[in-house]
Amino acid sequence: MIDEQSTHTLNSDKAGENALLADVDVAIIGGGVVGCAVTRRMALEGASVVLIEKAADILDGASKGNSAILHTGFDAPVGTLEWECVQKGYNEYLEIHESLNLPLLKSGALVAAWTEEEEARFSEILKKGNENNVKDLRLLSSSEALALEPNLSKDIRAAIAIPREYVIDPWSAPLAYLMQALQNGGQALFNAGVIGGEFNGSEWILKTVRGTVRARYVINSAGLYGDIVNKDVLGASDFTIKPRKGQFVVFDKAANKLVRSIILPVPTKRTKGIVLFPTIFGNLMVGPTAEEQDDRDDASVDETILNDLHAQAIKKLPALAGIPVTATYAGIRPATERPEYRITQDKDRNWITLGGIRSTGLTSALGIAQHVHGLLTGQGAEFRKVDNPSVPFVPNLAEHLPRDCDTPGYGEIVCHCEMVTQREIKAVLESEILPAGSLSGLKRRTRVTMGRCQGFYCSARLAELTDGKFAKPIAVGDANE
Repeated sequence: MIDEQSTHTLNSDKAGENALLADVDVAIIGGGVVGCAVTRRMALEGASVVLIEKAADILDGASKGNSAILHTGFDAPVGTLEWECVQKGYNEYLEIHESLNLPLLKSGALVAAWTEEEEARFSEILKKGNENNVKDLRLLSSSEALALEPNLSKDIRAAIAIPREYVIDPWSAPLAYLMQALQNGGQALFNAGVIGGEFNGSEWILKTVRGTVRARYVINSAGLYGDIVNKDVLGASDFTIKPRKGQFVVFDKAANKLVRSIILPVPTKRTKGIVLFPTIFGNLMVGPTAEEQDDRDDASVDETILNDLHAQAIKKLPALAGIPVTATYAGIRPATERPEYRITQDKDRNWITLGGIRSTGLTSALGIAQHVHGLLTGQGAEFRKVDNPSVPFVPNLAEHLPRDCDTPGYGEIVCHCEMVTQREIKAVLESEILPAGSLSGLKRRTRVTMGRCQGFYCSARLAELTDGKFAKPIAVGDANE
């Protein structure tokens, strides 16, 4: 194994395009939540492993924008691989979250029916939940639902309670997964987009923009570019990414006290629909939409659509009419021409593709990682599991738990909207394991610039603190990167 830095992360562009950057058992392409989870699983199982990411930090693609809900899988397609991975991922997250210091907000959820047609589908939802082994669903009358959530519109007809749905931190979880992989022998390559590769019958030579990686097995978890990676390296792809944009409206923290539960719509065959939900950071959000588009990178927002989202939220929760909006944003989901996960294995070329992982990916990532390990061992791969693995402890960003600003000696409050300290920022920038590689990475590790002013007041100070740390320096006004 090649390890050029003690941090296990290789960010610099020292070598030429033919330089060997890593020689490992398993290479994972794509640093989203699934790629980070698979890297962790394979490192813990004893494989030498490298994560290859084209951006300067993890979570730069589809994983940066999601609803941050830990799903029970009550409405997953019965008996499918998605259902299996959601169940396993859900259970593993509950098993490991305390050891990694990952927060869990016990919110529960309500599937709310606002029309007679929606209420008529409740028997189908309850039946599917029971078949999916989520047996604690409970039908609520309108009065029972309003007793739980009195600020909901009185137009609610009925609801189904799902008590074991949770809100989690969507960014600290994959960060912890990759940190654990790196602490247990793994590597991570950034700014290293994969542009081709050759298989000689026993191992791969992957070509990146920075050099080459030699690996016995390759896992393609490139998300929005998964089909393109397959075409560039394998010569063909059996699926096509159909980017699906989801826009969100983020209400000010004052809205958080208005509702405790995740308010779910009655899902359709195409989408889970628009959700009203609390966040781990103390806000309330509504979204996502489901808009088909061709562009894989266009995460722009549309004022008309945002106004409609805002109106829908107020219709369901009238007290929101007096609450200001803190932010709006969009995420892009890697949908394909079919609704199911597109997970395939090419045993002849030691290649596994993890495609079409959409809205349930945050929950299912750990389960997908278990599935990948099973596929490799089923193919004859042998690894020696790590004894007493190192366990990282990520900083807490959840609003309902103690933050760094609650402990003296933090230096200064840099971001007053989100109460982010100088000590937090310096720790992230100077980490020996996985330092932030960009402003976006810093935001997801600390919450800096994510509050009411969206970085208007703190971006100048951030530019000073990050001077020389990023390949692309921060300029005042970059906070909305």
